[in-house]
Amino acid sequence: MTARPDVFGSVRLGHLVIETNRFTDWRRFGTDAIGLHHDDLSRDLMRFRLDDHACRFLLRRGPAEDVVAMGWHLDDHTTFERIEARVRAHGVPAVAGTAEEAGLRGVERLLRFPGPKGITQEICTTPVLATDPLTMLASGWVTGDPGMGHVALTSTRPALTRGYFSTVFDARLTDHIDETISGVKLRIRFLRVNERHHSIAVAAVRGLPVDPVRTRVQHLNIQCQSLDDLARSYRRVHELGFDMALSIGQHTNDRELSYYARTPSGFEWEVGWNPVVVDEATWEPGTHQGISVWGHTPVGQTVIDRLDRFRLGARSLLHREKTVPALSGAKTPDG
Repeated sequence: MTARPDVFGSVRLGHLVIETNRFTDWRRFGTDAIGLHHDDLSRDLMRFRLDDHACRFLLRRGPAEDVVAMGWHLDDHTTFERIEARVRAHGVPAVAGTAEEAGLRGVERLLRFPGPKGITQEICTTPVLATDPLTMLASGWVTGDPGMGHVALTSTRPALTRGYFSTVFDARLTDHIDETISGVKLRIRFLRVNERHHSIAVAAVRGLPVDPVRTRVQHLNIQCQSLDDLARSYRRVHELGFDMALSIGQHTNDRELSYYARTPSGFEWEVGWNPVVVDEATWEPGTHQGISVWGHTPVGQTVIDRLDRFRLGARSLLHREKTVPALSGAKTPDG
């Protein structure tokens, strides 16, 4: 049997779609606190930019208060067609985006299909470059070939979630972290689709099929160009009264210096600086104990907050996590 072409290295996280009714708070959070460029498209649509791409975050009005779609930018139409073929070969429905939907995301070609936890996955080619200059408080963000950052999910079915990204995007395991938070043991697996240390992190409670997070996404990450940008955005988050989830600290595995703010929709937004870059010739997956070398201390967490996590975990036992079994198991050749 002929091995299927590997798309690893031709894929990068390109955009995210967020559904929210809290446009005013999100505009202040993204623009005035984090320091992004923003464009109001209409009463129901807003975009944030990080670089010369016309869209990195598309916010649309709706009740989810969550990330509802993840967009993956691909190197070329050949990679697009390979991924489309493997999705369809597994019997999973895929829908071509309209010209309007592609335009809102700042891409020329768009395909959507189901993803883990009910998060739609979108593949795209040919990002549209904005003609207007950036107007933002940050000096810049690291994007380019590795993509714009990463997304972290909590899962009660982590093997299926990891299998999905391996099947669709040929994701590779970078490393693991074992951590205990409030007496709960977690294992976090970090997956990469290019030289960025990880584009997806999957956290699971060890020994219990519970999910302590309300939102589909636990956090998203973007990367500052400078340490000054990190420090200044951290100060602005505090001064503007937004909740800080974790103070500045440094991770054990990717060595990224970062903090975590809580977004108006409830999931967390990590702003980081200077993570390691994976060298495919020498990298070996390992296991780290604890998420941080130092810092990342919970800010303002109360007993009520901890009880809420236990309540959400118990509630998750009553609802089976959405998965895409056809794309979460053994790989098959492209169609």
